[in-house]
Amino acid sequence: MLLGPPGAGKGTQAQIIAGRLGVPAISTGDIFRANVSGETELGRQAKVYMDAGDLVPDEITVAMVKDRLAEPDAKAGFLLDGFPRTIAQAEQLRESLQELGHGLDSVLELVVDEDELVRRLSGRRMLVDGEWVQREDDKPETVRHRLGVYREQTAPLSGFYDSQGLLTRIHAIGTVDEVTERAMNALGQGGSAATRQSDGPTGQQSAG
Repeated sequence: MLLGPPGAGKGTQAQIIAGRLGVPAISTGDIFRANVSGETELGRQAKVYMDAGDLVPDEITVAMVKDRLAEPDAKAGFLLDGFPRTIAQAEQLRESLQELGHGLDSVLELVVDEDELVRRLSGRRMLVDGEWVQREDDKPETVRHRLGVYREQTAPLSGFYDSQGLLTRIHAIGTVDEVTERAMNALGQGGSAATRQSDGPTGQQSAG
């Protein structure tokens, strides 16, 4: 599982690491789109909440994730990207994995200074009518609000998984390749010494 705030590079690293390990990278965004477009029973339930502008209840989200993890390509392993987002979801996920005969082997947290996250996200632009413009949710004040929500709702997962001996913190500043190698080393899959430690300024490591 990958943890980390918006702008930490989870999506990029999830695809690369999953490719290196030969397992699917699973994100809730992909799962929601597949269920809604496929008009599954869970997708129809979720769409009611989404159309009303409400959050989809945890039990529906977790059920979708459980169904995805039960598919054949996930039997040999998987990488979860951006899920769970809360302690409640993490506890439900643990129960679902136990029912499937699975368990988490490791949780990697991508650690980036908040000022760097604001710089990364507020520097993004998209092309509209031939001009590069900033998205509303990438404005510095909006980014800091998003990071505040992350600290309140999702950051507690770091302690939750650390207490289970699953967490390794990865210094996520540097090139994409550098961050990937730190992550692979933490998983014991590095090209050199297979280590369970990550380098970085936090000085905190945990066995996975």
